[in-house]
Amino acid sequence: MKKNKIKASVDYREVLIEQLKGDEKAQFLYLRESLEVNADTPEAFLKAVETVAKARGFSNFARKTGLNRENLYRIFSGDRSPRFDSLVKIFDALGFKFTITPKRAS
Repeated sequence: MKKNKIKASVDYREVLIEQLKGDEKAQFLYLRESLEVNADTPEAFLKAVETVAKARGFSNFARKTGLNRENLYRIFSGDRSPRFDSLVKIFDALGFKFTITPKRAS
């Protein structure tokens, strides 16, 4: 009887991180889409932000935010809700800023 070899699965986030590395436009589009799709699920959007941070290199990202890595891991794990000033630092380190735009007409 012939044995079937089972291929190891690959974590989609690891693949996504690799795809986003070095492509700031793709990172921006990914975050924008995630925010639109996950507006009612902030934890999912924070995971998208974490994914982009990892694509940029997490240690370097942490240094740029001025926040310690432990604090960032708590924020991204959902154990702690980020304060607004922490979010501003996170997005500033990614090269993005908060803006307000009117909702699209239905």
